Amino acid sequence: MPQMAPINWLLLLFYFSMIFMIFNTLNYYAFNYSIKTSSFKKKMINLNWKW
Repeated sequence: MPQMAPINWLLLLFYFSMIFMIFNTLNYYAFNYSIKTSSFKKKMINLNWKW
């Protein structure tokens, strides 16, 4: 079985780490929140105290 040269291992490590970092940053920064402002209407309840 042929053995790999150390430069091959370094290139594989470099490619893997770059792909890993790109994948993680895309998953972290590409998440979009859908903000629903119309459903959060504040209801004012007027309480008249009857003494």
